[in-house]
Amino acid sequence: MSPIPTDGSIAALTDTPEGSRFIEASWPTPTGVRAGVTTRLGGHSRPPMDGFNLATHVGDDADAVAANRRELVEMLALPETPRWLKQTHGTTVVGPDVPTNQPQGDAAYTDRPGEVLAVLTADCLPVTLASHDGSEIAVVHAGWRGLANGVIERTVGRFSVVGDELMAWLGPAIGPAHYVVGEKVHEAFMHDHPADASAFRAAIEPGKYHADLFALARARLRRLGITRVYGGESDTFAQADLFYSYRRDQGETGRMATLIWREQE
Repeated sequence: MSPIPTDGSIAALTDTPEGSRFIEASWPTPTGVRAGVTTRLGGHSRPPMDGFNLATHVGDDADAVAANRRELVEMLALPETPRWLKQTHGTTVVGPDVPTNQPQGDAAYTDRPGEVLAVLTADCLPVTLASHDGSEIAVVHAGWRGLANGVIERTVGRFSVVGDELMAWLGPAIGPAHYVVGEKVHEAFMHDHPADASAFRAAIEPGKYHADLFALARARLRRLGITRVYGGESDTFAQADLFYSYRRDQGETGRMATLIWREQE
């Protein structure tokens, strides 16, 4: 197994009777707010989705996914079934009172306790957000398109508070050592924010760059006045035993779920 970071990027793995795992977000949220990401350990899916795949759109056996989703609710004693989204790599933010019928969107926001917000990823960057008092929470699916087009900014805009009255946690995503992109992606970021050039490093192949999704997200959060940003050190590509990776597994892979919820009072 790949070593687990001990620098505060992720908390300890949570054991369950079924053998699956959940990584609690390590950030100083108020009492009652919980967040984190699932791993691929445990579960009922068979290769190449093995084992705790939570996505219904990747060609996995429907019964296995349904069993995994039931196990997730039981494992974390969730107050309700997660409010899954139909993700499109866009910037639509759903909520508050996120519908339960899988609405289209790449972020979800709520100010209501008991709603379990979720996004699915397998290299893209998941971001959770919370207000200083925990009364408002959100989760974001941020691939390069969403990041470049402002999905984080649109999500933060749903909150009634700004700047350092908010905090963020960056979940596992593909790391810059393995995330090589072309000129199109590079230009999408440089056009509006040339100062973000430090998030890119020239690759060996001409016209290619190593891109750092974590650094790009931090830069956008910083421009919004949010400096309390945690996580962002776990590489999905490098940690094959813990995480699914779309690039590493050439598209045939499952999805982890990043969740955030505020427990009912």
